[in-house]
Amino acid sequence: MNTEEDPDIAIIKARKMKQLREHAASQEKLNITSAKNPESTSAILKSYLYDRGDEVLKLAYDQYPVQTELLVNRIVELIRSGEINARISGGELLSIFRYAGVRIRLNTSINIHEHGKSISLADKLRQTD
Repeated sequence: MNTEEDPDIAIIKARKMKQLREHAASQEKLNITSAKNPESTSAILKSYLYDRGDEVLKLAYDQYPVQTELLVNRIVELIRSGEINARISGGELLSIFRYAGVRIRLNTSINIHEHGKSISLADKLRQTD
């Protein structure tokens, strides 16, 4: 057996090692950038949110800051990798948090439209008493 490698294999190995080093360097740079500026991750996520998504994100940060930060970082990783390329609604974001076990409490209200006015259900019940 010949202990020397084929020159073509050596070139392929060198090229592959170069790609791996470049990939590792870019991942390290990405990690350093996200560690230096944690708000950049939430800013990236906010740019993908619509339909009250920013409201759900704010409530999540208020109620569960540590868990929310972890989930936001993971969602942003998926966005950067291209696995998520569509916008995320508030309902979808809430579903993601609930699926992960983070039960966010939302402020809800029921309004009744009567004679061109919008009245909350609580006010309507007070009026009828």
